[in-house]
Amino acid sequence: MATKCAHRDQRRLVTPNTSGCEGCLAAGQSWVELRMCLVCGHVGCCDSSKGRHATRHFEQTGHPIMKSIEPGADWSWCYVDKAYI
Repeated sequence: MATKCAHRDQRRLVTPNTSGCEGCLAAGQSWVELRMCLVCGHVGCCDSSKGRHATRHFEQTGHPIMKSIEPGADWSWCYVDKAYI
């Protein structure tokens, strides 16, 4: 499943900033699944969620790599290269 990604060097050793989607928590919304930015630890919801906060975080910051933080999931996504890593 690993694919070439030119942004792997931007990953940091981070921990989630919150236990839920930061945007949804602030707006009183719910989410479907959670993603964590591997540059800064921001927690956002997936694109199946109303807020699409993980994608919005990428669009606002340019931080390219998000990791699923769902139990049992072990994958990351590079928004720039549109690739699983």
